[in-house]
Amino acid sequence: MAMAKPREMGDHWVPMGCHLLVIEDLFLEREGRLILRGVNLAVEEGEIHAILGANGTGKSTLAYAIMGLAGYRPNKGRILFAGEDITEKSVTERAKLGITLAWQQPASFEGLTIREYLEISKRAGRGYLRIEDCLALVGLPPKNYLDRTLNDRLSGGERKRVELAAVLAMAPRLAILDEPDSGIDVLSLDDIMEVIRRMNRGGTTVLLITHREEFARVAHRASHLCGGRILKTGECAEVVQFYKNFCKECTHINEPELEKTEEKG
Repeated sequence: MAMAKPREMGDHWVPMGCHLLVIEDLFLEREGRLILRGVNLAVEEGEIHAILGANGTGKSTLAYAIMGLAGYRPNKGRILFAGEDITEKSVTERAKLGITLAWQQPASFEGLTIREYLEISKRAGRGYLRIEDCLALVGLPPKNYLDRTLNDRLSGGERKRVELAAVLAMAPRLAILDEPDSGIDVLSLDDIMEVIRRMNRGGTTVLLITHREEFARVAHRASHLCGGRILKTGECAEVVQFYKNFCKECTHINEPELEKTEEKG
């Protein structure tokens, strides 16, 4: 099959026709501060792609811009999903296209049971797993949790697991996971990584937002974000090594010395 001609996108050459999500020269300002500064990113359909970076470097802002949340409309640039420009589309319109966001701090829903929440999630997507199986896969015994209320009496870790179960139940085309390991016991990280792999095997493309290099290793490819810019994209091990070499000794978060990153890349 003939490959479409590549076109230049910022500092990256992007072969057209094989990407689910493409971000072109994205700038975003909030409260007078420029947070995203010309982000270029291409995520292939069917991959797990990690966005790796220290806290405060624009990772969550990028996730919210992709999802189209209020207050996160780009000042410049485009977001394309499955070849369609979604930059001006609402959250609801993006959700209907198959995009979902798992929050870093999951919301509580007073009066809604976990069973009801997972059933709503499954109906909203293209899910094929039983909701009981979704809970079991995230390490929550269904008989102990299905009829519990999704409220503040659940721990942060439990709510995070329920939210991951909801993404499994929904089986979206693109899942944006914002720090899915936050609030999760370190001993459970391998289980959460396996949930992400299972999600991916079920046909969901995953954009994994994280500051933990060991967690990013679940990805097929990764991009390093600092100062609202993508500094490097490539094989996961290569980007993790770049992050370790450069970012771990960085004393000026969000002000990368680009000449040094090029030397270390």
